[in-house]
Amino acid sequence: QSKYDAFFIDLWGVIHNGIKLYPSAIDVLENLDKLNKRFVLISNAPRPSKSVERYLLKLQMNKSFIKNIFTSGEAALQALKKNNYGKKFYHIGPKRDNDLIKGLEKNKTSLDKCEFILCTGLFEDKENSIDYYTNLLRKYINKKMICTNPDLMVHRGSQSEYCAGTLALAFEKLGGKVVYFGKPHSEIYKFCIKSSKNILAIGDNLRTDIRGANNMKFDSLFITNGIHRDEFLNLPVENYDKILEKYKTKTNYYQARLTW
Repeated sequence: QSKYDAFFIDLWGVIHNGIKLYPSAIDVLENLDKLNKRFVLISNAPRPSKSVERYLLKLQMNKSFIKNIFTSGEAALQALKKNNYGKKFYHIGPKRDNDLIKGLEKNKTSLDKCEFILCTGLFEDKENSIDYYTNLLRKYINKKMICTNPDLMVHRGSQSEYCAGTLALAFEKLGGKVVYFGKPHSEIYKFCIKSSKNILAIGDNLRTDIRGANNMKFDSLFITNGIHRDEFLNLPVENYDKILEKYKTKTNYYQARLTW
């Protein structure tokens, strides 16, 4: 750690699993804090940073660790407030993401009347059927989709669930255009870099965390026991690089879980 003056750390899959915090990861935050090292918890959560702060407090995270949180939802919100894509939108996503559109409810409308589609995730009652969304959106590929979470999947405890990125991919396959907020796209990092020169990015997702680090030319630490855990199960360490090559990524360090 002495080589780095800032750490960009992913949340889901690294610090928690959607249900509980990982104690060894919390030890890392404690140690970085003691050493006065700057760390930013960067999440592809499709909600404002404040919502994720509240969520982490519920998981019993130490309040002093959550002063530096930045989410893809927060980055998207800043663009939405400027009406960068128009005003009227159709929202696809669960009710828990409504925090993102607080104060903008009057601009929410139907698919026919909207200027753009805002995708934060899947509807609660349509969590498993990608076909439903393909059929729903087929006629609307002339409208831009704003995707506030480029992740495809996440593990909530031991269950897998789709994220907004999967719908964005389906929309692109139909011929639609998508604007992404979140890792691996550079916009989210620009909010967080400040004066740091030597940055270590830590994450468990090769498509987002590690590719984002590669794009930004940051060093990275890849957590193998996260979203890609099935691919690394029983795999000898000398073959790890082959999986990364498959995703056209590379990393400087590996850990099974984030630990000091």
